[in-house]
Amino acid sequence: MLRIHFTPADLARVRINDSADPLWEILLSLHLLQAATGSQTFGHWRKTARAELDASAGLLTMLAPPHGYSADFLTPPSDGQTLLGGIERLCGTAKPVLHRDLSRLAVERRLPSWAGELARGEATMMHRLGAALRQYHQVALAPYWPAVTATVRLDRQSRGETLLGGGLDALFSTLHSSVRWRAPVLEVDYPVEQDLHLGGRGLRLIPSFFCWGHAITLEDPEQPPVLVYPVTRVDNWAWSLRDRPAGSASLGTLLGRTRAQLLDTIATTPSLTTTELAKLLHISLAGASQHASVLRNAGLITTERRAGAAYHRLSAGGSALLDTSLAQPRLAPRQPR
Repeated sequence: MLRIHFTPADLARVRINDSADPLWEILLSLHLLQAATGSQTFGHWRKTARAELDASAGLLTMLAPPHGYSADFLTPPSDGQTLLGGIERLCGTAKPVLHRDLSRLAVERRLPSWAGELARGEATMMHRLGAALRQYHQVALAPYWPAVTATVRLDRQSRGETLLGGGLDALFSTLHSSVRWRAPVLEVDYPVEQDLHLGGRGLRLIPSFFCWGHAITLEDPEQPPVLVYPVTRVDNWAWSLRDRPAGSASLGTLLGRTRAQLLDTIATTPSLTTTELAKLLHISLAGASQHASVLRNAGLITTERRAGAAYHRLSAGGSALLDTSLAQPRLAPRQPR
């Protein structure tokens, strides 16, 4: 059992993430990828992801096994982090933390030779890890990100209404079936015995689409306290049926393949910089800037400059174009004779 101990000061510092956390969703989806649980909800996604992921995913599954300890550094503390911002922060993890987490992981499983390079924070290995995370997200999560974020936001809205109507007692009591509020302690059904003393730091609640079975936290008590819990969702697999490829094909004809991919990427991962777009699409910075300019001039995206960087968002026109492309009728399958 996990026991989270609150002081009066902690009760005033409870916060709920306003969006899905990309690195937590990566971690928890990696757990589901390797397991057989939740087949009604995740079975179709799991089958598709396993078929499409490349060998780089093996690096991630080694660090995040389906059961037991997963390296804490895979989910660095942040408030509303973007995918690439989170990966950048992860790749800047201090060497003592890397060594500690990998030593802890080695207690439960035999690690390959590259784990030593990672524990020493060697640049080549950190770059490889970052690339693996980006590739995994692009293949296993990005096609479904609209469904993930919409579900998380709806859950957060529901929790907010519960909090306003019944206070923290009501929020904690209805958080999840694995969670019980016995003031001043929040009890969570957990595979190990663990006590987390907040000590005035408060608690960040992170609703997660890929969290399954029970809520989860970090093992390191010195990290900013979080509790990641499963969102309320309809348990079916309809969310994992991807209709976007047909729309993307027609957009590619209209805009060109790279611009269509860039528009699609901005739609699924909003507020990206030009540099982040270049990395995600594996194109040059100049190329990303040029394609973004064409889309902006066409009224499909908007660009805001902050602190010397250009941040791109989908415009109403871009959203309408994507919706139209996805709504295009498909040819009916040929009936057998």
